[in-house]
Amino acid sequence: MGTVKKLPDSQLEIMQIIWHYEPPMSTNQIISHLGAGKTWTPQTVLTLLARLIEKGFLYSEKLGKERIYSPLVTHEEYLRVETGSFFNKFHGKSIRSLISTLYDGEQLTEKEIADLRDWLEERTERNA
Repeated sequence: MGTVKKLPDSQLEIMQIIWHYEPPMSTNQIISHLGAGKTWTPQTVLTLLARLIEKGFLYSEKLGKERIYSPLVTHEEYLRVETGSFFNKFHGKSIRSLISTLYDGEQLTEKEIADLRDWLEERTERNA
């Protein structure tokens, strides 16, 4: 598997369904889990699945009359890519900038700050 790349929103939505439910999943299962507001045709879903296979995110095989799909990239692997991309693009690899943005935007609770402090202390002790 090569380098994991950022996915367009439509393809990411398909992957999130596959990651969330118990893979492997059939095309019909994937379609049934799309949000109520989605009006994608089965052909659209098949096109998105084909693109995900081409990009190395999914493995597909025929099982009876159905085609099933399994992830080749884990949610955690993809999350690292997305987070790293966001971190680099918007914060110039500055953890202080990221935390400051969250804190100043009042998106961090006191408990989250305490959890972050504990996490940093654990990492520091482990690396000492």
